[in-house]
Amino acid sequence: MLRMPINPRPDWKERAREFGFGFHTMYGEPYWDESAYYQFTLEQIERDLEDPSEEIHRMCLEVVARVIADDELMRRFCIPERHWDFVRNSWESGDPSLYSRLDFAYTGKGPAKLYENNADTPTSLFETGFWQWLWLQDNVDRGALPRQADQFNSLQEKLVNRFRDLQFLTPGRALHFACCKGTEEDRGTVQYLQDCAREAGIEEHFVFIEDIGRDTEGRFTDLQDQVISWMFKLYPWEFMFREEFGDYLGGNNIRWLEPPWKAILSNKALLPMLWRMFPGHPNLLPAFFEDELDQAAEFDELVKKPIFSREGANISIVKSASSDRAGHKTEVLSDGPYGEEGYIYQAMYPLPKFGKNYTLIGSWLIDDEAAGISIREDSGLITLDSSRYLPHIIL
Repeated sequence: MLRMPINPRPDWKERAREFGFGFHTMYGEPYWDESAYYQFTLEQIERDLEDPSEEIHRMCLEVVARVIADDELMRRFCIPERHWDFVRNSWESGDPSLYSRLDFAYTGKGPAKLYENNADTPTSLFETGFWQWLWLQDNVDRGALPRQADQFNSLQEKLVNRFRDLQFLTPGRALHFACCKGTEEDRGTVQYLQDCAREAGIEEHFVFIEDIGRDTEGRFTDLQDQVISWMFKLYPWEFMFREEFGDYLGGNNIRWLEPPWKAILSNKALLPMLWRMFPGHPNLLPAFFEDELDQAAEFDELVKKPIFSREGANISIVKSASSDRAGHKTEVLSDGPYGEEGYIYQAMYPLPKFGKNYTLIGSWLIDDEAAGISIREDSGLITLDSSRYLPHIIL
């Protein structure tokens, strides 16, 4: 695994405008960065990332089955009790999923270590499935990369095929897509998914989350008063459960993407459950609930993560394995609005550093199949929504 410098395409910003990539710069700083790329061998991809991703995904589904069957675990995962039947029925009915992303620390040597599972609302789909592939093609065509350069990236093909499967499983329904207003990155992600769904032959519509209403019969509707019967929402389940209309979720005949059972997988409580069920697995980091810290005495440093959090918010390093008792030392790495529901603790395993850059690998799955990787880097230990995105090749 190498970080290789390369000259950016001279016309890449014009190309970005051509293909609607409007969020390549965020907060006045570059988000898309093609001044370098990461190079992998085929063995690194297949042995260290692709195969473990599918294995961990299967393990995560075993966790869902365990949690669904146990009231105490549902409480540990902070699923509101009034929504337990909604979540359980979704799992027991076999409601299908679309996609997810596992985040790994990987040095290029030895097993990749799982940081978390972004199973509900992962973004950076467009950059991964289309834009970095276009970067590869352009650079091969201009001779900046060798002809044999490849990329671990079947994301777009698998998305289109998965939408075809989902249409077969959900016949006779138009698919609504939704995200919040004022977020160009989220809108770009949803637009890309709309394009993939349209290519699969699905009738699709868009509505902002804030514009969803209810008709006189209590059904959710869009601004054209069309009844929503199938919806992809780039909006977390933990938010939806607490919304004003949250109590109506189980009373509507809606098929959801992602399905309600994903509220268990996108939850940081997944991490100690994985460690409890698969202790010592080479791709897992030891992780513990707050009342299990006596089991973590051997660790000098633990990473403290909220059960619910987004974009690397509210992460701290605890400089002892004790609970929050007097004498421990905590280093706050990122602020944010999360933590009300509690925290989990994960063994410290810093991201690898390439030059001045800490590097995180996202491994994408469509349904149950590994589909490609995305790479984010930052000058700090925490990967934030503003962290740079870099392309990769296999050589």
